[in-house]
Amino acid sequence: MAATDFAAEIRTLRTTLETIRGVSDPEELRNRITDLSEQASAPDLWDDPDAGQRITSELSAAQSELDRVENLGGRIDDLETLVEMATEDGGDAETLAEAESELTAIRKDLGELEVRTLLSGEYDAREAVVTIRAGAGGVDAADFAEMLLRMYLRWAERHGYPTAVLDTSYAEEAGLKSATFEVKVPYAFGNLSVEAGTHRLVRISPFDNQGRRQTSFAAVEVIPLIEQTDSVEIPENEIKVDVFRSSGPGGQSVNTTDSAVRMTHIPTGIVVSMQNEKSQIQNRAAALRVLQSRLLLQRQAEESAAKKAMAGDVKASWGDQMRSYVLHPYQMVKDLRTEYEVGNTSGVFDGDIDAFIEAGIRWRMNQQLQAEAS
Repeated sequence: MAATDFAAEIRTLRTTLETIRGVSDPEELRNRITDLSEQASAPDLWDDPDAGQRITSELSAAQSELDRVENLGGRIDDLETLVEMATEDGGDAETLAEAESELTAIRKDLGELEVRTLLSGEYDAREAVVTIRAGAGGVDAADFAEMLLRMYLRWAERHGYPTAVLDTSYAEEAGLKSATFEVKVPYAFGNLSVEAGTHRLVRISPFDNQGRRQTSFAAVEVIPLIEQTDSVEIPENEIKVDVFRSSGPGGQSVNTTDSAVRMTHIPTGIVVSMQNEKSQIQNRAAALRVLQSRLLLQRQAEESAAKKAMAGDVKASWGDQMRSYVLHPYQMVKDLRTEYEVGNTSGVFDGDIDAFIEAGIRWRMNQQLQAEAS
């Protein structure tokens, strides 16, 4: 195996880091951190819990991004020193192996930061609202929906991202008919938007007493969280609100009052249900926020479709089936758009999906560049 050209690799690392610095703008990040720190130190910060949560989340994310950019510069300097030490006496194999390992780690971390520079869409910097719905496949599909919910919540937990489950509709035998949750961190939408689509599971069904293989499906929807500055006004006469009693698995009562809310937007037929807050007022506010977010995304999609129609037929569709999770007769998770695949299915279902997200973001950018070129 050819020896690593460390000098060339380090030059490439520095070039990539400078590109990232140019986009992330460390000085602007420092100014933002100063401003957010002042807001976070205000004595009345938690008088408005939602605002307090947003400010502290944004501060944590900005500080984390700045730390990563600055630390990578130091790590590249340290790598260069390590290589010099290893080659001074004709080549220290153990130190060179350590340098090789650190080079691989820096490449990985730079790649993750580089992906952030590709999130430049209108709503990419927003927090996200994710809805998972069981599709074809009966009880296996409902169980699959619950597996996906856990996967995304574990992914958020791995990164320290705050989440809030807004609504869960349990299936009769097992699993979920649907679930909606928020990821309350900047750029959650930009990252998770590539997870939208139809997911497929192939396995021996634990619900089939004959042990047959079952294929089931679940749909994932990702929308950006609405902000107060967005102009999505919904006239009251366009909204129908129904209230009902919250319930848990198997019909178990969660609440003895009619606190759950179902909100229907009459012109579009969009329906949003919320039942996980403690009061009807809180559920109504959460439902309205998600409804506005869906209408905002629908408006963006309509505008995008109009632009595509004017530009001609551009082949850049995602397709219905975007990822397969195969547990039998072999173990593999494969993204059908990017061709990225791994054999560690248990790791994926435990939230290890960063590589899929990174590949999806790069794939989407390539699709956009190809569409613009055509």
